[in-house]
Amino acid sequence: MSHTPHELAEEFPEYVENIHTLKVSNPHFARLAEEYHEVNRHIHRHESGVEPASETHETELRKRRLVLKDEIYTILKDEDASA
Repeated sequence: MSHTPHELAEEFPEYVENIHTLKVSNPHFARLAEEYHEVNRHIHRHESGVEPASETHETELRKRRLVLKDEIYTILKDEDASA
């Protein structure tokens, strides 16, 4: 169990500029990034004991975070390739 937040800039340090640009220019990406941030914060609060949650709920949140992270990475990779 990790108590370290998984912020997008930490997960994809090579894409920090692209993340900012896409948040401003791509509404779909901005929604994904916002949902990722919300899910990530929920997980962090559960892990740190601030908000208790069942193991099942925490597992579902982690799965959702992974799906979002994969989709975000795909967009970042495609954007980088087209630049």
